Amino acid sequence: MSKDNEEGKKKRPQNDEFIRAISYFSHIGITMGASVLIGVLLGRYLDGLLGTSPWLLLLFSFSGVGAAIKSLFNTPQNRKRQSDKD
Repeated sequence: MSKDNEEGKKKRPQNDEFIRAISYFSHIGITMGASVLIGVLLGRYLDGLLGTSPWLLLLFSFSGVGAAIKSLFNTPQNRKRQSDKD
């Protein structure tokens, strides 16, 4: 094997780990944002439908924040389970 090929193999695991870290953090951000957004949109829709403004918006917004925090704490456990399977 050539020396360039050996250096390429050494750099690849570092690049793979970097890409995994980026995807891990973007997964957290997208999940948290989506949880809050779904809560807000559902609260606004139900407030408009039932005429209970702003109570359901507040309720579902806080529920979305709670779901985002729960997801934040569950993500490392899910990642560990996935790495144990591999």
